[in-house]
Amino acid sequence: MASIRREMHIDTSAERAWDALRDVGALHTRLVPGFVTDTKLEEGARIVTFGNGLVARELLVDVDEKTRRVAWAVVGSQAMTHHNASAQVFPERDGCRFVWIADLLPHDAAPQVCAMMDQGMAAIRATLGKAQGQ
Repeated sequence: MASIRREMHIDTSAERAWDALRDVGALHTRLVPGFVTDTKLEEGARIVTFGNGLVARELLVDVDEKTRRVAWAVVGSQAMTHHNASAQVFPERDGCRFVWIADLLPHDAAPQVCAMMDQGMAAIRATLGKAQGQ
């Protein structure tokens, strides 16, 4: 199983970053505009349309207020037999740390998912504030 981890420091409060992340139906306006162009909520899931035209159905596994973590699983993908991911916000002295982890099969899908996660992190950086590292 491929496991991909991306993280970066953001010059914004953990509260502000968490408020955008936890709004699971507004990815396209609050967290990753451009990278995601539309998000539609269903019972326990969201339909995410990416800027590249890909559409994914994501089951919402957990929105944990205490740990500032959202977890989801992509279902019905023809390209992947398994995909689960989480994003989490950690407070830091001068802003916050944003961590996004995805586990997936087959391994062959990893390069495409890596590229998409890099684009997503850039969109988060542009939306929430200046960031260093990745």
